[in-house]
Amino acid sequence: MKTSSSLVYLLSMLLMTLALPGMARDLSKDMPGAQDIAGIPRFGGSVIIGYRSSQFDEAVMPSGPWDKGQGAWRESIKVEGRRTRIIYLAPADASSLEVMRNYEQALTGAGYETIYQCSGFAECGEKVEQFYIDASQGKKLTDSHLLKYVFSDTSVEEPRIYSARRSSAEGDSSVFVFAAFQDNFADSQAGDRVAVFVEEVLSKPMQNRMVLVDAEKIAQGISAEGRIALYGIHFDFDKATILEESRPQLEEMARMLNEQPELEVYVVGHTDNKGTLDYNMDLSRRRAEAVVQALIQSYGILGARLTPMGVASLSPLATNTTEDGRALNRRVELVAK
Repeated sequence: MKTSSSLVYLLSMLLMTLALPGMARDLSKDMPGAQDIAGIPRFGGSVIIGYRSSQFDEAVMPSGPWDKGQGAWRESIKVEGRRTRIIYLAPADASSLEVMRNYEQALTGAGYETIYQCSGFAECGEKVEQFYIDASQGKKLTDSHLLKYVFSDTSVEEPRIYSARRSSAEGDSSVFVFAAFQDNFADSQAGDRVAVFVEEVLSKPMQNRMVLVDAEKIAQGISAEGRIALYGIHFDFDKATILEESRPQLEEMARMLNEQPELEVYVVGHTDNKGTLDYNMDLSRRRAEAVVQALIQSYGILGARLTPMGVASLSPLATNTTEDGRALNRRVELVAK
């Protein structure tokens, strides 16, 4: 009799334990400790059911559709910084179109520039929800079964994506929004409605330790060591487009070259080790070519004196395991021939 009573007690405790997760979550209220991302308002009436924020992390933002065969975005941008991920449940009567239009208007009104947007599987890619379902993609929130089964497989309809970027004094904010009608196989209360995944990575601007190097110091460095590292040449993110703020450093490079008309140099682009070596070799070469073209076209330096080269991350000045080290490795060098 005692054994039977003990068994009943254990079974009842097990049933209570299994029931607790569902009992503990009130889907009419934000989960404790969660908050909206500053400057990115939620769709009216939405509730936060998943939230995670880390001070420093990396993420991939889509700039093209999902490739079902590759299990990855066809085009994407890798960013790093303070990362926040939120899962919202929209009101039951909201459509993914209405939700996404509100996000687009809010973000463009806040000064964000569109990176990529799409609607439907034909544009966004078949099985696009796998970006979340597949935990290896790094987007999925796994704190509970409720969050694991957001966008449950085969249940997703009317997917929409909007990704955008904005630069400000606080840093570069990259945002990815995915909205779709979906079911949640772990909790029916969270299903049969639109769920919204919002991710922001805020990359803080580099500290001003990378000072302008004037013509005299450039000449001294090349004379003493045969090379000089320059950090005043800035490019658009993941591109070879030189930003306007690079003008002072370009002017000093041109002045040095004009003062030493016999000097011929390699202009060498360097990256950190984020991304593949092949990609970074191409990016660093294109950036070096952009610097050469700027010196030729804007400052009249003879092209025969300048040879662009790209070496990606093959010649680091510091470790690539820290942000400070990676910042030192991202540079342009002038190397005497």
